[in-house]
Amino acid sequence: MDKQHEVQKTGAARDAGARYASDALTPPVDVIEDAGGITLYADLPGVTRDKLQLQVEADTLTIEAESGLAVPPDLVSSHTEVGLARFRRAFTLSKELDSEKVSAELANGVLTLRIPKAAHAQPRRIEVQVQ
Repeated sequence: MDKQHEVQKTGAARDAGARYASDALTPPVDVIEDAGGITLYADLPGVTRDKLQLQVEADTLTIEAESGLAVPPDLVSSHTEVGLARFRRAFTLSKELDSEKVSAELANGVLTLRIPKAAHAQPRRIEVQVQ
């Protein structure tokens, strides 16, 4: 195989990688519901806290994040096939959830969101009066 063909093939792979990196990926999410609310676990490999944005607007929760290979400032990359990955996912929140009390934690590439149920949606016991 000649060098010209090798460079074209490699360049095409790199260009394809750059094209795919420009589109946002949909991270896989597990949703667990219990009596007190819901917990979401989103896989965001390579994402750091400073590259993560969470937003609640009206009844929509949006997760946006970026990950990428950090190149030290004193080095120059001569070839890159792993581009910047962007993640985006949006959820419509039920009126039963309290969007003012969302808590978030990021550890080992997994984002954990806890959204409690609103007070009016919490299970409650009703005492029966005997007459």
